[in-house]
Amino acid sequence: MAASHAENEEPISNILIVIAMQTEALPVVNKFNLTQDPQSPFPEGVPWVRYHGTYKDLNLNLIWPGKDPALGVDSVGTISSALVTYAAIQALQPDLIINAGTAGGFKARGASIGDIFIVSDCAFHDRRIPIPVFDLYGVGFRKAFESPNLVKDLDLKVAKLSTGDSLDMTEQDESSIIANDATVKDMEGAAVAYVADLLKVPAIFIKAVTDIIDGDKPTAEEFLQNLAAVTASLDLAVEKVVNFINGKCLSEL
Repeated sequence: MAASHAENEEPISNILIVIAMQTEALPVVNKFNLTQDPQSPFPEGVPWVRYHGTYKDLNLNLIWPGKDPALGVDSVGTISSALVTYAAIQALQPDLIINAGTAGGFKARGASIGDIFIVSDCAFHDRRIPIPVFDLYGVGFRKAFESPNLVKDLDLKVAKLSTGDSLDMTEQDESSIIANDATVKDMEGAAVAYVADLLKVPAIFIKAVTDIIDGDKPTAEEFLQNLAAVTASLDLAVEKVVNFINGKCLSEL
């Protein structure tokens, strides 16, 4: 399912924003004045939430996987984000996906709290299948859509992203993350990249650093402490990126 706009080199008109946590999603919803869709395009019973609206020349859809029906916490992780990305592409036919969210960063790779990165490449660090070729499938390396003009114009840092389903990091995870050459670590990106690649929709990734993985503070504590402030920076970055995209074709990014 190739996006027709990409072939015709028409300006991008339909953007899908995928955000895992409500805390990260609501400031963006408010910024672009999006409204929640009472007639969800998704199957009955799933907690996935769609916000939509128009901004300048763009039709924006923001999808948040919602709260876990049993436990009431954000449906974070690769399974929810892969499902919601697949369903949203099917239902909404976007020209471009933006996956925005918070991430852990490595100070040894130059990351600081509050840094905003555009991702060049995504891979997994916790799908270890030590059999030839299956090992590469497990790593699931995908390139993000290249947006050199956007990066240059907005003066954003570029980094590789490693994705896994755990907030903490085992020694094995760490060696895989080093092998992935990653500066930032999240719980969604490579899953979104996998689905976007499968359905041939270009995807860009904006990650804001909430915690320093190789620092001296416990990850969960540091993440929660910095979440609000870093989310404000993320929200600003998403606004700048959307403003940059408005009126441009994919090839102009």
